[in-house]
Amino acid sequence: MSDPYASRTAVHEERTDGFGTVRVLPLDAERDAGVLHRWVSEERAAFWGMNGLTRDQVAEIYAHMDTLDTHHALLLVRDGEPAALLQTYEPDADRVGECYEVRPGDIGVHLLLAPAGPDGTRPGWTSALIGVVTAYVFRTLGRTRIVIDPDVRNAKAIARFLKQGFTAGPEVVLPEVDLPDVYLPEKRAQLSFLDREVAFPG
Repeated sequence: MSDPYASRTAVHEERTDGFGTVRVLPLDAERDAGVLHRWVSEERAAFWGMNGLTRDQVAEIYAHMDTLDTHHALLLVRDGEPAALLQTYEPDADRVGECYEVRPGDIGVHLLLAPAGPDGTRPGWTSALIGVVTAYVFRTLGRTRIVIDPDVRNAKAIARFLKQGFTAGPEVVLPEVDLPDVYLPEKRAQLSFLDREVAFPG
């Protein structure tokens, strides 16, 4: 089967024994909207905040993000199949920056995994993809600390990141954002952090 993503230039590539090759591609808002719309429309993605949006609305959101220097969207593709949506952002240009003391070298991350296939859950899948994200952020981008802000109700995601070496920070309330191009309701979040020396000691 041919790889529909083969012609696209990756910003990072990671091969993991037993898992495959994951390429990190800049998101193409129009081309990737169909895949993203399917993912964000599922009940399991409720915390992503896009349930109920149309495909075109999803495309518009990511087309707008593409105009920003501080927020970026990327598609993780494993052996030619889309595996996750990654968003990175500068915490001091985001509402999370109002809720903790931002350090130089910090970067914010949001990660949405592709739904499980017809064979059900995939052991090691989440761990491998988070490993790719940390390698991209720390080695390719040269950042020193990741901050995540999952909804406090999303216990599954919080546990997943803590298992991966993240340290829980404070529980905070992210303020509502009401701008012409973006609306985000207030969110109670569990901040967690991962330092580069924890992910890649030595």
